Amino acid sequence: MTRLTSISALEALRKEIISRRDPARLKVSVCSGTGCRAYDCDKVIDRLKSGISHHGLSEKVEVVTTGCHGFCELGPVMAIYPEGTSYFKIKPEDVEDIINDTLSQGKLVERLLYVDPEGQVQAKERDIPFYKYQNRVVFGNNHYIDPEHIEDYLALDGYCALAACLGGMTPEEVLETVKKANLRGRGGGGFPAGRKWETTRNAPGDVKYVIVNADEGDPGAYMDRSILEGNPHSVLEGMLIGAYAIGAHKGFIYIRQEYPLAVENLNRAIGQMRALGLLGENILGSGFDFEIAVHRGAGAFVSGESSALMSSIEGKVGEPRPKYIRTSISGVHGCPSDLNNVETWANVPIIFNKGVDWFTSIGTEGSKGTKIFSLVGKVNNTGLVEVPMGMTLHDIIFKIGGGIRDGKKFKAVQTGGPSGGVIPEDMLDLPVDFDALTLVGSMMGSGGMIVMDEDTCMVDVARYFLEFLADESCGKCVPCREGITQMLHILKMLCAGKGKPEDIDVLQEVAAMVKECSLCALGQSAPNPVLSSLKYFRAEYEAHVNDKCCPAHVCKELISYHIDPAKCKGCGKCLRNCPVNAISGSKKEPHVIDLDKCTKCDTCFMVCPPKFSAVTKLSGSETLPAV
Repeated sequence: MTRLTSISALEALRKEIISRRDPARLKVSVCSGTGCRAYDCDKVIDRLKSGISHHGLSEKVEVVTTGCHGFCELGPVMAIYPEGTSYFKIKPEDVEDIINDTLSQGKLVERLLYVDPEGQVQAKERDIPFYKYQNRVVFGNNHYIDPEHIEDYLALDGYCALAACLGGMTPEEVLETVKKANLRGRGGGGFPAGRKWETTRNAPGDVKYVIVNADEGDPGAYMDRSILEGNPHSVLEGMLIGAYAIGAHKGFIYIRQEYPLAVENLNRAIGQMRALGLLGENILGSGFDFEIAVHRGAGAFVSGESSALMSSIEGKVGEPRPKYIRTSISGVHGCPSDLNNVETWANVPIIFNKGVDWFTSIGTEGSKGTKIFSLVGKVNNTGLVEVPMGMTLHDIIFKIGGGIRDGKKFKAVQTGGPSGGVIPEDMLDLPVDFDALTLVGSMMGSGGMIVMDEDTCMVDVARYFLEFLADESCGKCVPCREGITQMLHILKMLCAGKGKPEDIDVLQEVAAMVKECSLCALGQSAPNPVLSSLKYFRAEYEAHVNDKCCPAHVCKELISYHIDPAKCKGCGKCLRNCPVNAISGSKKEPHVIDLDKCTKCDTCFMVCPPKFSAVTKLSGSETLPAV
């Protein structure tokens, strides 16, 4: 492809690409994101391509190697268009049947179809609840785009929004459009993107920067990674539009070192843009110049904070600084710098392609558009889900997520990553948007959503997240460095059964101090798991202190393992699997656990056949039922 020197040349190229494509040709879309690569999707793709060629189907069928489809636990995932037939957990040996039955004869391969928790089989993507109840505005094109080929993005109106901005709008008009759309940042507290752009634009100084925050540090969160792996041009186009509105001529993409595939696809996309004239000097003949540098972060969680991230770009230690002057006014090298996360930038072209009225028709009064969540934990359907702002927690967890695994009872959901709060069952009808989550003591964050069942200890959950945050605190300010350490110490004492009644009040006081006095958002939000679990599950804390009991039977120091003689049939499974030989007993006779030897590893509980359920966990004053 030759370098494009005008907007009309871009449109001509788009038409040429579309004209070469046969709409009747079957498209086999195979996920090749990081998750599916772990399940040998590369071998599936290789067999597909060679098999299609061998059977003489190349004119009829095209294989599209795409980014993440979202339903990660059932990978490798395949969708066949235009019908939308979906196959899951595909192995290389399944490919021959897919070619012979589906691609050649239109028949279904039954064993590869989705089966819901009630046993219902669904063949079409549009009928599968995981997809059916989503609104995949940002993430939807992942199914159709090979991230290695810019042509796929151009064929789906790629860079149309940029052309419209450069060719027919002033920077001020672009800025006003984003403000009217009320696009709020998808990476943290939901600050309006348009207002941030405006602050940077109006700040004094000739040199300004725009930055993509792809330092996705929340455990279990991978929304940004999947967008960059599957559709990097959507982010790059949004970045160019923002730069044009702000008056910036250079941008940075700050991405985690642990995202090699995202970095590879991103660098390739940047090279393709530059070759086409969509990056560099005089873009599309508009007179607008822009360049991008990719900066790989070293993996520090605190570097996701704006001023710490910008210090890292400068080659300094990734530590936050006091924000007497915002980074929008004094950021990288003291220049005004606008920072938005990956998902925020990916929304920008959609606003210009679909229109402000269309965008604002989705969501709630204060939170417009959609949000991508990483739905994980004790839920049947885990993966990436994109929903309109305002959908309830109940609908996300039970309609899209398919409910709680193994028939267990829902207990809580934690949103917003390690610094988010836990939300109890009686709030499941809460509409998910920025303001509603903040009101109940949690937050949107980047979009982590961890579902917990009845076997979850809320004191242990708070300990787990505080342990992560204590490790990730940069230690620059005393409230965060010492406050998180003290909260963690108290939580460990509670989990070990060594807590005192006054510890709960001290824990709450320290949490309030850390929230109020910390320098950056890491410390300010770190107490959320503690404060929210204390608010909604205080009885569990009191049980750990007063009764030396863990109601969920999680905290090792507070539980013991016993074998119910009325249920034990002497099968010997627990005896054979115990790693410390703490179990004794004869065949077909009730077995016994030596509590002095038991290390509470949970092996006996896990291997005991469900039909017997003879191994029991006891805590506090609990006893086995009388025989």
